[in-house]
Amino acid sequence: MEPPHSSTQAGERSLTPEHSQFGNACVAQHDRHNATVMIDFLEALATRWLSRRAEPRPQALAATKSLSPAVVITGGSSGLGLALARQFAQHATAVVLIARSQPRLDDAAAGLAASFPLVRIETLSLDVSRADAGEVIKDWLSGKQLYCDVLVNNAAVGLSGPFSASEAGKLETLVETNIAATARLTRTFLPEMLARGSGGILSIASLGGLVPGPHQAAYYASKSFVISLSEAIRSEVSGLGVRVAVALPGPLETRFHARMDAEGALYRAILPAMTPQRAAASIVRGFRLGRGLIAPGVLPTLAVLALRMLPHAVTVPIVRWLLDTGRSPLPPPSADQQ
Repeated sequence: MEPPHSSTQAGERSLTPEHSQFGNACVAQHDRHNATVMIDFLEALATRWLSRRAEPRPQALAATKSLSPAVVITGGSSGLGLALARQFAQHATAVVLIARSQPRLDDAAAGLAASFPLVRIETLSLDVSRADAGEVIKDWLSGKQLYCDVLVNNAAVGLSGPFSASEAGKLETLVETNIAATARLTRTFLPEMLARGSGGILSIASLGGLVPGPHQAAYYASKSFVISLSEAIRSEVSGLGVRVAVALPGPLETRFHARMDAEGALYRAILPAMTPQRAAASIVRGFRLGRGLIAPGVLPTLAVLALRMLPHAVTVPIVRWLLDTGRSPLPPPSADQQ
């Protein structure tokens, strides 16, 4: 009588934890590959649709024949800007980071270069609020044998507290950076993209741009400008080959809120913050797929629907409650009033 076969005999060996982990890794890698192939396919379809009326001009194409296309990201040394750079570096041949601090740019570029050794990483220390920033960037790119294929308007400054208590200098910086720079840089590079029949402009706004924001009035208004400008331009250039999109992230886990002195506001305690990495992945995926308005994540998507449907009489008091840091809109008493 033959003994019963053991489950570990004749090729029926049980899987060890190592085998199981290897199998799971293979499945995950296969799934990621399939997702990448699908995104590439959908991106190609989106490009064909977005270029249905494009009329590339031979002179414009010849002007970039000896140059390399670059993704140009303002405010790219940290936070969401750097996270966006990492996402674009997976598909681009060159990424240019622009910010004011050269040491931070150097650190960011070193990290990107280590992760993406085949991608050209360049940095430019520049205050994009300068009136001539667009021409400075264009000339600098030309000197580096590059041209702007995708412009990411990410640089921004925040300002919290009652509008009546805003410092004039900080308010001026906000307007020049969030509004004027976005408009100027877009105006600088959009005509060349249209002439080539290709390219893209991605501007980073905020969910706050959909509603007035008491206690962050100027910041919310500046993001409303970015949304309106982007959606209008997208309509103007529809079908001409240029992607124009605006992203509306909610709160992110960055130093931005602390820099604008808003950490004491209630929204920082009760609203979930997304990591810049997750937000960037969602934004770049939406941009590649040709979406015009990108709200990264389920909650931001639902918030867009709610903010566009509900009247300001409902939303503004709620936003004021969330943004209030307890500072009075009344000016401090003068010396002779004390």
